[in-house]
Amino acid sequence: MSRYDVIIIGGGVAGLFAAYELSVRAGDKLKIAVVEKGLRAEKRTCPMFDIIRKARTRECIGCRPCHVMSGVGGAGALSSGIINLRPDVGGDLDKLLGSWELAQRLVEYIDSIFISFGAPKEVYKIDEEVSSELERSAARAGAKFVPTPQRHIGSENTPRVIENMTRFIEGRGVRIYTLTEAKDLSREGESYVVKTDRGDLYARYVLISPGRIGAPWFAEISRRLGIETVPGPLDIGVRIEVPAYVTEPLTKLVRDPKIIMYTKVYDDMVRTFCTNPNGFVVEERYDDGTVGVNGESYSQIKSKNTNLALLVTIRLTDPLEDTIAYGKSLAMITTKLGGGKPIIQRFGDLEAGRRSTWNRIDRSNVEPTLKNVTPGDIGMAYPYRIIADIIEGLKRLDIIIPGIASPQTLLYAPEIKFYSVRAVVNKDLETTLENIFVAGDGAGLSRGINIAAATGVLAARGILRKTGLEIEEP
Repeated sequence: MSRYDVIIIGGGVAGLFAAYELSVRAGDKLKIAVVEKGLRAEKRTCPMFDIIRKARTRECIGCRPCHVMSGVGGAGALSSGIINLRPDVGGDLDKLLGSWELAQRLVEYIDSIFISFGAPKEVYKIDEEVSSELERSAARAGAKFVPTPQRHIGSENTPRVIENMTRFIEGRGVRIYTLTEAKDLSREGESYVVKTDRGDLYARYVLISPGRIGAPWFAEISRRLGIETVPGPLDIGVRIEVPAYVTEPLTKLVRDPKIIMYTKVYDDMVRTFCTNPNGFVVEERYDDGTVGVNGESYSQIKSKNTNLALLVTIRLTDPLEDTIAYGKSLAMITTKLGGGKPIIQRFGDLEAGRRSTWNRIDRSNVEPTLKNVTPGDIGMAYPYRIIADIIEGLKRLDIIIPGIASPQTLLYAPEIKFYSVRAVVNKDLETTLENIFVAGDGAGLSRGINIAAATGVLAARGILRKTGLEIEEP
């Protein structure tokens, strides 16, 4: 029987930072374990193979796993590693803490930890004059530009930063169970039992940080154990790909511009997300058989395109409040229409209500960086409201970035971000079930790397307070 003081379910960014905070501040006073199921992927050609070949190098740059990722880091380890250095981007940390100053201080603390494990020291930021001009440009489009200092780790560097952090944590005595899936959670006396596919683990305190992929599992566990939650939002949209020169006037000033607008007819929030200058569109495959798209960018290898997500935020009310089920159904329909592959479509074809073909795409001035796709009609998969929001959002974005709403602009789907139900928590991120704490995207508390990490730290400090250990917050 394996007993611990604290078990962390999920070894993504939130779980890793929680383990770091606990191990550094508690030393050997707490016995800590992390349970991480890892990502099992199909054996397929490395998405960077053609680019590496053209660069005449045979060396793997360690950008993404080709067969099995048995380690930790979650989606953050497979991302471009863009760290937004303000507390209201990637979540609402300022509202969670009730203070902008405290939230900003915590974001800076998170950033310092990333740097200590090898993140580049360069920060992308713009001066006030340029920021004011961009805000005026966005206002002309009826949008809001959010100036955000950013640190770009790079898709080839992020796994190394995560690995350095993991080794440090293990060196502090934390036991990390990789390729171990948490199946269930129950209570026995004063302890909780985490039932995994490799045996049962016991602990007095449990921190649940399952990441976006674990959002459905967290929702089900919460329902069954009586953890109070509120319905969470859902982001549905497309991944846009254009020639890099189209976005360069903006991306040379701010690498990942944050632009928010509300549509005229439906008053839905539409926002840009995860911009990758000279980046690559990549495919994601999930356990339920659905596919999705995302974007990556590298420090060493560059494409001729820029990609970014345009996302519509959806909130559901009675009788259907389950945004996860709704999003999964859209992902399933899109996957089926794409024959098991993501759908690609020119913006002009979407507007005209016709499906794209390879012949039309080949005539475009944009060469897709993701080839394993099916030309089709996204309008057959997404509801009219979402399509109308995307079309309006892209046209208004064209006022800020001229040329982005070209008929030849490529759109990929599905791009869906699941944030689960949102757990009801106290200031220490303890749920309504005693000694159960939560953190990260999968518990509905964040929408990005920086705030996910911050909630992991907050939950860890909450556990330390509950155990009676003194902590000195930075």
